[in-house]
Amino acid sequence: MKVKLNGKDHPLDQAINVELLLDSIGLAGKPVIVELNKKALFPREYVHTMLDDGDQLEIITIAAGG
Repeated sequence: MKVKLNGKDHPLDQAINVELLLDSIGLAGKPVIVELNKKALFPREYVHTMLDDGDQLEIITIAAGG
């Protein structure tokens, strides 16, 4: 199974949810914005949103600055 992650192919061994994907790429618990197939997700949706072959994800990290 393969998804597009920030414009690049990202292989997955099995179907997982968005929360597990974030964990696998080191972003679990970090402030991020996730867009799945051009629709923004609320953080509460990550655990319930399963990824399918060919899905397109954009993940943006939020950084505070001053």
